[in-house]
Amino acid sequence: MKPGLKALAILLLFAGLVLVNYLAAHLPLRLDATAGKIYTLTPGTRTILGKIGEPLTLDFYFSRDVEGMPIQYKNYAEHVLEMLHQYVRTAGGRLILNVINPRADTPEEEKATAAGLKSVNDPASGAEPAYFGLVATQADQSAAIPGFGLQREQLLEYDLSQLIFTVQHQQETKKKIGLITSLPLLGSSPQDIQMMMMLQQQPKPGQYVTTEWAKNFNLVTVADSAELLPEHLDGLAIIHPQALSLKLLYAIDQFMLSGKPVFIAVDPSSQYFLRQADQQMMMMGAPQPKVSSDLPLLFKAYGIGYTPENVTADISHATKVQTSRSGAVSSIPTWLSLDHESVNPASPVTAPLNSFLFVEAGSFIATASPGVNLTPLLETSAQSGDLSSAALQLNQPDQMARNLKVSGKKTLAILLQGKFKTAFPDGIPKDEKPEEKKDSVTAPAATPLTESAASGSTMLLVADTDWLFDQYIFDPNYLQAGLLSPRNDNLDLAANVLDFLTGSPELLSVRGKGASLRPFTVVQQMESEARKKFEVQLTTLESRLTEVQTKLNGLQAKRTDGGRLVATPEMQAEILGFQKDEAAIRHEQRDIRRTLREDVDALGRRLLWINLLTTPLLVGLFGLWFSRARRQA
Repeated sequence: MKPGLKALAILLLFAGLVLVNYLAAHLPLRLDATAGKIYTLTPGTRTILGKIGEPLTLDFYFSRDVEGMPIQYKNYAEHVLEMLHQYVRTAGGRLILNVINPRADTPEEEKATAAGLKSVNDPASGAEPAYFGLVATQADQSAAIPGFGLQREQLLEYDLSQLIFTVQHQQETKKKIGLITSLPLLGSSPQDIQMMMMLQQQPKPGQYVTTEWAKNFNLVTVADSAELLPEHLDGLAIIHPQALSLKLLYAIDQFMLSGKPVFIAVDPSSQYFLRQADQQMMMMGAPQPKVSSDLPLLFKAYGIGYTPENVTADISHATKVQTSRSGAVSSIPTWLSLDHESVNPASPVTAPLNSFLFVEAGSFIATASPGVNLTPLLETSAQSGDLSSAALQLNQPDQMARNLKVSGKKTLAILLQGKFKTAFPDGIPKDEKPEEKKDSVTAPAATPLTESAASGSTMLLVADTDWLFDQYIFDPNYLQAGLLSPRNDNLDLAANVLDFLTGSPELLSVRGKGASLRPFTVVQQMESEARKKFEVQLTTLESRLTEVQTKLNGLQAKRTDGGRLVATPEMQAEILGFQKDEAAIRHEQRDIRRTLREDVDALGRRLLWINLLTTPLLVGLFGLWFSRARRQA
């Protein structure tokens, strides 16, 4: 090829690259190859953007030129900016994006601080203030994200969409949700504070889930001793109910029959109350708290089967948990790490979500009554069964799996919609204690409802309450440092439940991208199959080991002469034989456990070689093809 033609070819190649980059940046076509579609706007976001009437302005503040800005923030800022460009493209001209680079002592910094943005570094240290936030303005309404935290990167789209939604609906009154709970979701109760003072402990703050709920709803607490519900509630959340008054149960029944939605979460084994029981065991005479919750009167009337003494176990969805200070890890079948296979993909409550952590949950068996639609939302695998909650503290994780009688899938969450019959066919219940006159909020309906109103009733049930606590939502390593890094979609599920029940569907599908840890399902399946394969052998060895230890302990218990063992040569030989048998059995157990890991280790080695060789192999094949094509030309 002549030199002039080579130069022209290089120039054309350079121009082609520039053109491709330009088209990629400006064409509305995008390809999202990520498994979770984290760069694809969800239907909820598109709906929110489609409802923008008057143009809305987004001012994105990022101090990219400030010296010492961490590279993590710069990378995250590119992610945020790309998402904002997608919002602008999707909004079709109804969104205006301004990218601002505020520096110290500039008008841009004054605007940022006036809008409520905070510096991501500490100006007191002498460093130049750096800003990384967003302000949304529509007419005379505005709202802001004061600072994009790295710990919420997985919730980026939700935060952006919520900001836009908030600006558009800022003048609307938040819907009122009644909250009945025995758990400290809003912070330590007066009883808890009194006990903590006795134990010289600090009261605990509320759980993050109620902080998220409070952004969109007006939470109104209702005491379990109340007889009536507050007026003008748009929905009701009942979480771990215990000892509710009979008249309050009647008020709940009438509330649901009127067509208002109800969310109920019960639990056969609340971890919060288990920990409280451990603390109170140290206090003489302290009453033991009830760890389970139930609404038997209402559940029976509505055709809902629930046993508060049974905990659901699932071998396929067992969670690996560190069970000792030495770092030993065990698979606990009653700690359920649920994945997308457990989710009902047809329900807007769960369809966008992929992972959950439920701890010692129960299960429901609902009867299909005429006029009532049952929709399972979360289910376990077929390798599931029930265990007694009273026996959980006495069994090790391995024993739980061996004692489990598999009985098939269990329903952990269910949605019921349709016509219900009242749980109080005889009308308003009489006073439980007529001599006690309690405060009233509003009078009950003059004519009791005996069945659901024409619009029907909606009830959403979850057989666990621990999933609402921070320690099961966020990575505990970051949580100790005050950082919120979601490790599953529990928080998204909680938000979806109230959004769905109160008829605000726009933000539903925005969520579901919160889990950064994707389980290696192939490895989990291999481990589950290996455990089943060697289950019988391990059980037999365990029985033999117990028998040997019993005989050995029996011989060693025959002590005389000041506690020393006096035995004949035959007894000593028998003891030595038992000790050898014990060592042999333990060695065999170790061999089996090592065999359990061999397939997983082999898979890891294969993946390592594939990762190492794939790129050089592809480059080599491309080089051979290019060389051959060049010779043929």
